[in-house]
Amino acid sequence: TLQEVQVVSVRAAAKTPVAYVNISKEAIDRQNFGQDIPFLLFSTPSVLTTSDAGAGVGYTSIRVRGTDASRINITANGIPMNDAESHSVYWVDMPDFASSLEDMQVQRGAGTSTNGAGAFGASINMRTQATPVKAYTELLGSYGSFNTHKETVKVGSGLLAEHWAFDLRLSNIQSDGYRDRASSDM
Repeated sequence: TLQEVQVVSVRAAAKTPVAYVNISKEAIDRQNFGQDIPFLLFSTPSVLTTSDAGAGVGYTSIRVRGTDASRINITANGIPMNDAESHSVYWVDMPDFASSLEDMQVQRGAGTSTNGAGAFGASINMRTQATPVKAYTELLGSYGSFNTHKETVKVGSGLLAEHWAFDLRLSNIQSDGYRDRASSDM
């Protein structure tokens, strides 16, 4: 059987003196219509999001408590996602990343130095789904305003020979965008 390996990352707990909110997989799945991660966090306290095309797909950005994206430390499984030069995350390079998430945590305010240099304004910690032991297939789709639609196929082999597992996720996201000539095709 596959032994569990625990990766310790910096997440706030009940007694941590940090304002934070946890977003469960169920909440992510309920809101995931193909928009980028910032738009999934739009309903959390003190978060403001923007989108060049107006539909939340493609070039999006996030602010927490008025702090721009270069002061927000973003990690996936404890690995920093911020660009080394601009200190921002280019969400256009991560389309439909939400379909691979188990949960997220948004910490508002200054983080500890172990979070990285960008933890001045906030920290967003994302944790991806564990590889399932059993084989699976998922077909997901959504349709919304401005001809925005998402189709996702997820397939997993389950545990093979007690050591290997393969996961595959294919997504197609398209939108005409709210603004003229602001379409997205990812």
